[in-house]
Amino acid sequence: MKTLIVIPARLGSTRLARKMLLRETGKTLIEHTYLAAKNCRLADRVIIATDDQEIYQAARGFNAEVEMTSADHLSGTDRVAEVASRHHDMELIVNLQGDEPEMASSAVDLAIEQMQHHDVPVSTVACPIHDRSLLDDASCVKVVLSHSGRALYFSRSAIPHPRNWDDRWLAVGEPPRFLQHLGIYVYRRDFLLAFSQLPESPAEKTESLEQLRVLQAGHAIQVAISAHSSKGIDTPEDYQAFVKRIQMC
Repeated sequence: MKTLIVIPARLGSTRLARKMLLRETGKTLIEHTYLAAKNCRLADRVIIATDDQEIYQAARGFNAEVEMTSADHLSGTDRVAEVASRHHDMELIVNLQGDEPEMASSAVDLAIEQMQHHDVPVSTVACPIHDRSLLDDASCVKVVLSHSGRALYFSRSAIPHPRNWDDRWLAVGEPPRFLQHLGIYVYRRDFLLAFSQLPESPAEKTESLEQLRVLQAGHAIQVAISAHSSKGIDTPEDYQAFVKRIQMC
């Protein structure tokens, strides 16, 4: 299935100013994400989508394929959908956020593979949680799955909620009791183009999680389990930790 990765990137970030163009590593953050995406074996093309001329010129500077989009989009998903609308030959559209430079290419390929083997409109990836602080962190989104690997619910709270705690639930080697959702989505192109027409759902508004709109509208999301975790760059502390990891490599 012909697959396009779209990386939405905007310059306006409230918690970390101009983060897409930060380059303490010698490369901009958006370049790191683009290079990671290019390592995916199941993707045919990678396009950066932006409404900002500085990001556009930076992307051209490292020879990325980049397209300008409307400045009126309310979400990265809408920006991805605009690019997808121009590429009729693509069957699957991957939404990889520009601030996810450490998303493993194997995790992206896993999500793409789900769409090849399951009749669902959307797929994504999760990984086991082994750290109690992550379980209690509202910025770490959790997901509960059915036995067939479909998402039952996503939440910023700890789900399933432990009534009687057992440390073994976080142990490496044990069947994963808690799963962290990784912020990557693969859409069938037609569904993505229709997604913005779905009304915001009550759970989506409550949790501020866009994927809940899909579930509450009655659609399925297939979830693959990856061994590799990934954290987006949201704060100055996140970025400095990323710079240190790059410098240690």
